[in-house]
This record gives sequence, C-alpha cells and structure tokens, in this order.
Amino acid sequence: MRTKRKSWLCAILALLAFLTYPSCVHAQTEDHSSQDSPLAPYFVIQSENAVLERFPLKETKVTTNIDGIIAETYVVQTYANEGEVPINASYVFPASTNVTIHGMKMIIGDNIVTAKIKEKEEAKEEFEEAKSEGKSASLLEQDRPNVFHMDVANIMPGASVRIELHYTELIEPVDGTYQFVFPTVVGPRYPSTSIVEDTAEGGKETASYDEWIASPYLPGGGTPAGKYDITVNLSTGVPIADLSCKSHQIKVDKENDSTAHITLANAKDFAGNRDFILEYKLNGQDVNCGLMVSRGNDENYFMLMVQPPERCEIEDIPPREYIFALDISGSMSGYPIETAKKLIKNLVSNLRETDRFNLILFSDETLLMSPESLAATSENINAATRLIDEQQGGGGTELALALKGALSLPTNADTARSIVIITDGYISGEKEIFEMVNENMATTSFFPFGIGSSVNHYLIEGIAKTGQGESFVVTDADEADATAERFRTYIESPVLTDIQVSYEGFDVYDVAPANLPTLFAQRPMVIYGKWRGELTGTIEITGKNGKQGYQQKIPVSQIAPLEDSEAIRYLWARKKVEQLTNYGLNEHNPDIKDEITQIGLTYSMMTPYTSFIAVVDTIQNPLGKSADVDQPLPLPLKVSDLAVGYRIGSEPGDFLLPGAVALILILNLFSHLKNKRRHASQAGLL
Repeated sequence: MRTKRKSWLCAILALLAFLTYPSCVHAQTEDHSSQDSPLAPYFVIQSENAVLERFPLKETKVTTNIDGIIAETYVVQTYANEGEVPINASYVFPASTNVTIHGMKMIIGDNIVTAKIKEKEEAKEEFEEAKSEGKSASLLEQDRPNVFHMDVANIMPGASVRIELHYTELIEPVDGTYQFVFPTVVGPRYPSTSIVEDTAEGGKETASYDEWIASPYLPGGGTPAGKYDITVNLSTGVPIADLSCKSHQIKVDKENDSTAHITLANAKDFAGNRDFILEYKLNGQDVNCGLMVSRGNDENYFMLMVQPPERCEIEDIPPREYIFALDISGSMSGYPIETAKKLIKNLVSNLRETDRFNLILFSDETLLMSPESLAATSENINAATRLIDEQQGGGGTELALALKGALSLPTNADTARSIVIITDGYISGEKEIFEMVNENMATTSFFPFGIGSSVNHYLIEGIAKTGQGESFVVTDADEADATAERFRTYIESPVLTDIQVSYEGFDVYDVAPANLPTLFAQRPMVIYGKWRGELTGTIEITGKNGKQGYQQKIPVSQIAPLEDSEAIRYLWARKKVEQLTNYGLNEHNPDIKDEITQIGLTYSMMTPYTSFIAVVDTIQNPLGKSADVDQPLPLPLKVSDLAVGYRIGSEPGDFLLPGAVALILILNLFSHLKNKRRHASQAGLL
C-alpha cells in the first residue's frame, strides 16, 4: 500500500511540475479549441536576446491632407533590424472602413520600389519566392476592409526598410460635425464557437479564423517600441468652427479661418494604443455640398451628396420595443463596461411609457432579463438598472448567441422592434453577424454602439449599414449621456423616404449604390457614378419628408470639374467594391469575386482579392536564413488583460490558468486518495 501511495505522490508532483512549466513555453502554443478566450497566442515577445530583433517596427508617421470633404493620407512605416540575424517582420494594423489604399512604395537605402497590385494568391507566391531567394520584399494584404497585414522579408542586421502607403477617404458629416478618425491598433478578436458558415459547395462548417487574429499583444498598459506621429492639414474653403480632438492633446496653427495645421502636442508620449479622433464644424453652409465631378483619361466620375432635409415635427410616434444587448465579456472589463453601464442606464431610463424593452447580457453565455419584453414602467426600469449594476467583465464574446436570443423573442405586430447592441466589437465572425442582420432587417432595426478607445469599426458600421440603422461610438464615459440623446433624436427624427434621383440631359452610368437607402436626418447620402459627354442638364432628387413631398434640383453646367484629382475615381471604385461584397454576404459568388478582382487590378487598389507586392531585385540575404518575427500590438487604451487571457503576477506571461488547473487537479487527487483510504479502513484493509 505504501508503494501505491508513493506512486500517487510521484504522479501528483509530476503533474504539478508539468502544469506549472514556465509559461513562456505554454504561452507560445495556440489553443484553437478554447471557447472562452480569443485566438491571440498569449505571449509577450521578450527582447532580452540581442541576437534577434523582436520589435522591428520603429516608427509610424501619418500625414493627412483634408481638402473639403476628401482626405488623402500618407502613412510611412519604418522597420529596422537591430539584432544580429536577418528577420522577416509581420505587422497587423487598422485603417478606416472607408479607405481606398491605392499606392505603396518600399525604400531600402537608395532602392525605391513602387509596389504592383496583383491577384492575392499571385502576390503571395511572388513574395514567398523572393523571401526564399534572399531578396528584400514587402507584401500588403487586406484581412478586413479595416484590417491590413504587412509582411517584410529579409531585413538584414543594421538595415532599415521604409514602407509608404497612400489612401483616400471621404469625410462625411454627422449632424453637422465632421470627424476624421485614424485607427492605430487592432483590438483582440474573439472567435465565436457558435457560428456555422456556408461552404462554397453549399454545405455548412464551423467558422474558421484568419491568421491575423493570432497577433501577439503586449500586456495592458504596455507601450510598443515604435513611435507614432500624426499631422493633419485641414482646408475647408469656409470658416472652421469648434476644432477639437477628444482622443489626444493637439497643437493647432491656423493660417486663416478656413485652413489649419494640426499636430500632436506630445508626439513622443503617443503610444499608438487608441484611435486618433479629430472633429470640427463649419460656419455657414456645408462645404462642397451637392455635386462634384472630375475628368479622367479614360472615364469621368461624379459624386453626389444629398443633404438631409430640415426636421419637422412628428405628431404621433408609434410605440417601440427595444432589446438591449450588452457585452460583458473580458475585453469589456473595467472602463469599457462602466461606460456601457452609464450609456444603457440612460437609454433605459428615458423610455416612454408606451415602449417595451428587454435586456440580454452576453459573454460566452447569455442572460435574458425576461422571456418577453416588459412595459417601460418605473419598477421594470429599476430592476434593469440593478441587473446592469451587478455586471463585471469576463469570458468570451458570443454576439451571435445574443442576437439569436433577441430575434427569437415573441413579437408584437403593432410595435416597431429595435435591437441596440452595445459592444467593443472584438469578434472575428463579422460576416455571420451581418447575415443575421440582413435576414431580419425587414422586421427589426439594428443600432450598434461601439464602446472603447479602439472599437471594431467594421463590425459597428457594418451592422448599421446592413440593418439600415445608424452606428454610434462612445470613447469615454463622459460622452454617454450626449450619445444617448443623439440616439433618441435620431430615432424620433423624420426621414427622407421613397428617394429617387433622375438625370435629365446628363449622361451617367455605373451608379452606386444601385438601390438608394432611406435617408435619416443626421447623415447625408452619397451617390457615385460615371458620366460621359458634356456637363449639361440637371440632377433632380425627390422623396417624401414625413407627409410632405421633397424636391431638389442641381444644375450640372454650373459645376466646375476638379483639376488634377483622382480622388472621386478611387472613391467610386471603393463604393463599387463595397456594394459587390455586401459586407461578405456575396463571398462565395465566383462572378462577383472576379468583378472585384478586376476592379482592384484596374484601379490599382486593395481589395479582398488583390494585394500590393514590392521586391528588390538584388539578393540581400545570400544564405537565405532568417527568423520570422510578429510585431506585438499594444492592447487598446483601458482594455483589460482579460481580453487576451487571465494573468497573475507582475511579469508578462505569468498566467492563472496552469496554476489554477494544477491546484484543482491536485485537490481532486488528494480527495480521491482520502476517499480510498476511508473505504479501505472501513473494509479493514488498513
């Protein structure tokens, strides 16, 4: 019996030693079966080893020129190898969901290589071939419309590589406020285990994840080695009012009333861990309202911005049902969930007595307040407030389960249903969410609220556009009340419906979007297209504004074409691709894939199926041996380490999970031994 007891003790000690093996080993092993954590491998790249450069991205410089409502941005990333062996750097970075990346250069010493656009697989093969041959090369791929992946091969010891990107985007006003957002970091993504996606063969399979999701992250508060600097040159043509930056301290130099030069007040302290958000208003009329046209070598382009009509009073607002879906996952822990609580309590507390509501809390599980929606009485609102106050962040982000639960609730034909989603959006299965929204938009409106310093704009904006709603972003708790008020104003405002646009004497084609959406009162509608012939005729916009008719005419002959500008050309191409992809809903259609690919190649722009590739012809690394390094990302500002797994201790890589599991198993083993001894004693064997 002593021999058996000794064997048990040896087994316990061996198990303890195995489960508490240094976390740097376990941390570099990805577990794709976890249901409660994102797919980011839980390791922090250590830089004590001078032989291998671990933080190759040294600097990012951003220069944006905003002319009217069109922004041209130039991003320069500098990678350097301060180690002793050649490296291949990999870096995931975000951009606005509306950008058109149409230019890339790679500079190594005196070599300046202009990148070429190619089909995605062809570009990947060319990059891998150059990498294996020891040539310096760079590859830019699109993982999402707002997430990009840069690979740089064969950076030699002591060498540096500069990558220059050029993109264009439109700055749309929302309720009279113009906002330029430059995202700096991709937040960690949680892969839903509840999502099943369609295959090309028409079958079903568990949703897969993309490689970019497995980016390493620094611990919360960790600052990356790379520097960040942002400069914005703003020229509006009319006086600028209320210029501010709610995300950073800025320095503003005004040349005149309509021109400003904006820089970071403390660039050296900018960690690149939150969105840069610049806002401004304009005195007098909106800038460049109406029609903009440009002439090209092969084709001509136009952009028509339809401003919302004046608000009118609504006599009767029908009763509404609001289902609030609140994200209480690990990435929402701390500041984000406290901000979300303030927002949702404001929204719930200001419901009308004729409204009904319900509350769904979701992480890796869901909690429903009531099996059916409740009247917005003081008693029910107080109960909801107490339930909200009890919540803390933890677990995964099963948004799909929450939406399924919300959509399965009993409906009332006399009540308009709206689902209000409050989340940071850190999931990987955006397409599946868009499919659910698209399938139910005839009976339900969807209003997403992004919470945090670096939300997943692709998800937040995609839900709104797919569900014909509006998106809102709250970066700070102080904004919660104002954002809630903007939401109430939005849903109670009249809209322009039954919109039709006719072109009399103006020859247009390839107009996008093909189907005009309902126009809400806070955001203009933008139409892109091509034109031929002369600038003659008129454009007429008609619709219904409440019970009244609406009409606006624009004389085309009075519009002067933009000189030396391809911006509208790129914006048209971007809108066309967005319409064709339909937020991933047409992913398995080969004809649409071919059309998008052709647009990317024709306009030399990034798409889901085209990539930029640049190769230096001379061999930099004749031995061909190099080390792969993933540039670690900072966690977005005020996002908890719970977003990428539970940690203990002050050192990066100390994780709660191995020790906790070990302790639980050991206690179970001792309990098992104790029970065996008791049973043996009762049987007279001891």
